[in-house]
Amino acid sequence: MAFFVYYAVLGPNGILAYHDYQRQLVQAKSQYAQLDKQRATLRNRKDLLDPRHVNPDLADEMVRKELNVVHPDEVIIPLNK
Repeated sequence: MAFFVYYAVLGPNGILAYHDYQRQLVQAKSQYAQLDKQRATLRNRKDLLDPRHVNPDLADEMVRKELNVVHPDEVIIPLNK
């Protein structure tokens, strides 16, 4: 009987392990929120690169980056149309 009480309180699934599970849950939710934000950013970038209607600013940025014609001190000012 003492073994079962010990296991219920101090075991890997016991009462004292509950706080560790809560900490792991909070950590996993934080990591999920960060990944969800990154996924939204990537989804937006993918939508801007749609072959039917490519965003000209993003296309220009990517071409200049790939061709290495962007200067380190260059400032890009977005124009609203």
